[in-house]
Amino acid sequence: MNRKQFLAAAASLPLTGIAAKLNSLNKFIDGLNNSPKMPVLFLGHGSPMNAIEDNEFVQGFKKISHEIEKPTAILVISAHWETRGTYVTAMENPVTIHDFGGFPQALFDVKYPAPGSPELADAVQKIVTSKEVHLDEKWGLDHGSWSVVKHLYPNADVPIIQMSIDYTMPASEHYALAKELATLRNKGVLIIGSGNNVHNLRMVSWQNLNTVGYGYDWAIEANEMMKGYIRSGNHKPLIEFHKQGREFELAIPTPEHYLPMIYALALQEDKEELQIFNDAAVAGALTMTSFKIG
Repeated sequence: MNRKQFLAAAASLPLTGIAAKLNSLNKFIDGLNNSPKMPVLFLGHGSPMNAIEDNEFVQGFKKISHEIEKPTAILVISAHWETRGTYVTAMENPVTIHDFGGFPQALFDVKYPAPGSPELADAVQKIVTSKEVHLDEKWGLDHGSWSVVKHLYPNADVPIIQMSIDYTMPASEHYALAKELATLRNKGVLIIGSGNNVHNLRMVSWQNLNTVGYGYDWAIEANEMMKGYIRSGNHKPLIEFHKQGREFELAIPTPEHYLPMIYALALQEDKEELQIFNDAAVAGALTMTSFKIG
């Protein structure tokens, strides 16, 4: 039951019942240990091969993990889980999903056996009030999640859940939903958006797939414009990305890889430190640009 459902049900209860349920909800959220405010990450995950390679982007992921206090749990918004409605994984042991094809067997052999966290899934369901959040027992960890988190926490010893991207919602609603997750930052939860801010597979230069720094003019320009807005804290043009001209149109032909960045930016507070890393184009039409907030 999410908070909207709870409030509707509470209206029919005697005052003692309402007080009991409110107390139960508050105890559940408060039961998550308080911690110093956790940072927020947006990770450009790029090719699934980054999961098994040791390149400059992987080194960037590893380096940033050393700058972060080990979290009590992780919440990932991955470009690779789109749904009608909003879901969070709620199983004890999420499976490693190999949601790709045409790659070496070594990539399909990778398992990331981190535990799930039904408790964190319940907490997310309770604290989000703008949308109904559904608990999912079937999905697991897709490669937008495990291919990067395995470099942050290779021992797979941090509980992890995923939140889906509701493809029916505009970016403004994703931004508003993400803001409701802010309290988790004070409970030891590391929130990660995993996608790519510039991502146009239809225009990839396959012969330059492994050429770091190779980007079409429009991809470089879109990336620079986005970073300018990010650095200035001006999120409105990024939310209204469909109004920003040809470079953005080419950079974001579909929004699923872009929206995880919107989730991360929504959690940025005034004057929080911003660190951009892995800032390079690959294959002409992709950028690996990543950042840490806080």
